[in-house]
Amino acid sequence: MRTIFLLATFYLAFTACSVQTKQEIRKPNILFCIADDASMKSFGAYGCDWIKTPAVDRLAREGAVFTNAYNCNPKCAPARACLVTGKYSWQLKEACNHWPHFPDEFEFYPHLLLDSGYHVGFTGKGWGPGTYDSEDNPAGPVYNKVRLKAPYNGINSTDYAANFEVFLDENIEGKPFCFWLGAFEPHRKYELNSWMKEGKRLEDAKLPEFYPDNDTIRGDLQDYAIEVEWYDTHIGRAIQALEERGLLENTLILVTSDHGMPFPRVKGQIYEEGFHVPLIAYWNGVIKSGRVISDFVSFPDVAPTIMEAAGFKPHQQMTGKSFLPLLTSEKSGRVDEKRDHVLLGKERHDTGRANEDGIDLGYPVRALRNDKFLYVRNFKPERWPVGNPEYNYRNCDNSPTKSYLTNLKPNDKDYVYFEMSFGKRPEEELYNIQNDPDCMVNLADLSEYAEIKGQLRKQMEEELAAQGDPRIMGKGDIFDGYPYVGRQLDYATGELKD
Repeated sequence: MRTIFLLATFYLAFTACSVQTKQEIRKPNILFCIADDASMKSFGAYGCDWIKTPAVDRLAREGAVFTNAYNCNPKCAPARACLVTGKYSWQLKEACNHWPHFPDEFEFYPHLLLDSGYHVGFTGKGWGPGTYDSEDNPAGPVYNKVRLKAPYNGINSTDYAANFEVFLDENIEGKPFCFWLGAFEPHRKYELNSWMKEGKRLEDAKLPEFYPDNDTIRGDLQDYAIEVEWYDTHIGRAIQALEERGLLENTLILVTSDHGMPFPRVKGQIYEEGFHVPLIAYWNGVIKSGRVISDFVSFPDVAPTIMEAAGFKPHQQMTGKSFLPLLTSEKSGRVDEKRDHVLLGKERHDTGRANEDGIDLGYPVRALRNDKFLYVRNFKPERWPVGNPEYNYRNCDNSPTKSYLTNLKPNDKDYVYFEMSFGKRPEEELYNIQNDPDCMVNLADLSEYAEIKGQLRKQMEEELAAQGDPRIMGKGDIFDGYPYVGRQLDYATGELKD
């Protein structure tokens, strides 16, 4: 009997150990949700009370909210290029620009996971706009077959959540999965005055300081709000799909946006609302609920984080730093004291900028953002930052807000708002973000800030040089020479051509 008892005890202990080992090595599922042009301030988790985002807010309550997440380069293609490669924008050659051909020398984390046994796919908008050499989009194989009747004509007919369900149901082998849910919203165009049909009120919209207060802009913001809420609806449906299949428990969910809203002085611009993005992380049993993390993280950090969460070493090309230790920590606030700043930048976004140096020129900028300050270096201040006036400022999406501002005349009382959005900028800018989150007061020329400005510039340049940034190494004009593969501007007529 003693022998039988010992054998039974050994068997139970071995079985328990085996179960524990299986649990330990079980790889997590990954759901990455990304909006197209949604500002961080548009979500309830970040204090917004006039746009309703219950699904994202739920993940924030049950997971962690990052208060200092940044996109590295505030335009669709370059921001998403940083996400899929784990590299900084200025390290990506052509892919630093908008509408590029993605160089085939870079690896993409969804493809790496696919090759390592994960079930991988995306719906809606993956990486883009631009062209690439791989068979699949850098975000993975596409799932876009299921369509719906959109409630407003500005909303895309792709049923993101339903396509996610198709993807899940195809996974008959039960592999761990990695899925990119990429909404096309709230990218323009919007159905004009759709806010009226939705029963929204103009007085509820919150305007940043860099806009005048009028019904045109308030209505534009409320039309935008409808599309942010549409994105949230699909996240809610995706969560429900995971719950119904018993998959939510072992799924890491990341929710973000590629950059700020498609309004003047935001999208494509190196100001706070353009590059400061939402980032919500949920992982039941791994991420302690209700945490608020103030560490600085950037889009190049996402790919190595996902690779590490999946149990793999980040690819050797990835220069971003995994923030998995921040997710698994139980601390709130600043977890890693070294994560106290981020670097930002841009080169060429859209065509429509020309001078004696040529056409299709970029507007090169680099910046450093820390807890208190934003330092900005505009390398070509003689150029128009949003594109030339004669080509209608093409690095700003057409909208009622843009039309209002660009129709202002120098003697109009609101003309200062036009200048803030579309006028030329000085070589250096410095903003105290704690006191001036809308970047209204440039401190760069004030003598009392000369030392701080010099320190930030030195730090930025040293770090960029260590990363091999061509702009800092005196070879930055190479970015203007890379092909633009989107619709070109005919500089003779001012018309777009294929």
